[in-house]
Amino acid sequence: MSTIVPGVAKAIEEIRGTFDPCPVEAESDGAGGATVVVRDIPMGPPYAQARVWIGFQITFQYPHADVYPHFTNADLSRSDGGGLGGGFGTATFRGQPAIQISRRSNRLNPETDTAALKLLKVIRWMKT
Repeated sequence: MSTIVPGVAKAIEEIRGTFDPCPVEAESDGAGGATVVVRDIPMGPPYAQARVWIGFQITFQYPHADVYPHFTNADLSRSDGGGLGGGFGTATFRGQPAIQISRRSNRLNPETDTAALKLLKVIRWMKT
């Protein structure tokens, strides 16, 4: 098994600090990057779920590659019964059904756009 490159390991530690006390799971992807899952993220309205998980891959090219896409609970639903809308689609993540969240960073700045910041932006987008 390949080890996680230092830049990716640093990103995982930043995610752990940013999302404490949410559990953060990270495992090597075998190519220097990592697959990361942050659990028990507070969600709530407009969603029926009070808490969700969000998973993603940080590739070995990080920070010069976007952290994209993100995935969440396959049962994600709106509390008002409406559809999830654009930017969401059905997918699989780690062999399990999931909802894919498509929020690509078109103007990635590797100096400032961290994996933790991207996850914060995805969560903020989901809630608005």
